[in-house]
Amino acid sequence: MKPRLNFYGQAPELTKALVALNKAVDECGLEKSLLHLIKLRASQINGCSFCVEMHSREARVDGEIEQRLYLVSAWKESPLFTDRERAAFAWVEAVTKIADAGVPDELYDKTLQHFSAEELTKLTVATGMINIWNRLCVSFHAIHPMPAANAA
Repeated sequence: MKPRLNFYGQAPELTKALVALNKAVDECGLEKSLLHLIKLRASQINGCSFCVEMHSREARVDGEIEQRLYLVSAWKESPLFTDRERAAFAWVEAVTKIADAGVPDELYDKTLQHFSAEELTKLTVATGMINIWNRLCVSFHAIHPMPAANAA
């Protein structure tokens, strides 16, 4: 796949604001490990290979184990995730695919058992932020660096 354009340079004022939002999300107080996992899950749903690779790599650097990264896409069937992480995955899936069924009251109530209202707001902003990155990267064919052994 050939990159279409470098979106950073095409709308620098918006990209700068997005980078600032990204920084604010990363520093919002939610667990760093949780943020990695939800960014990975949304990126999987959106088919963003650039972001899947990047967030997997960043999570590993921050201490996440390979097994959990492999199983994010199958989180419902894996015993490796906490109830809080499961609630976050369900929330992220509903918000990312919001046109399918909205966010049901039952999910909202269940998620509030694991997140305060403030945390749920932060989780929703984090979900929106990664969805923006995914849409930019997928739309403009952002390409992640290839390992040296696989480079053409």
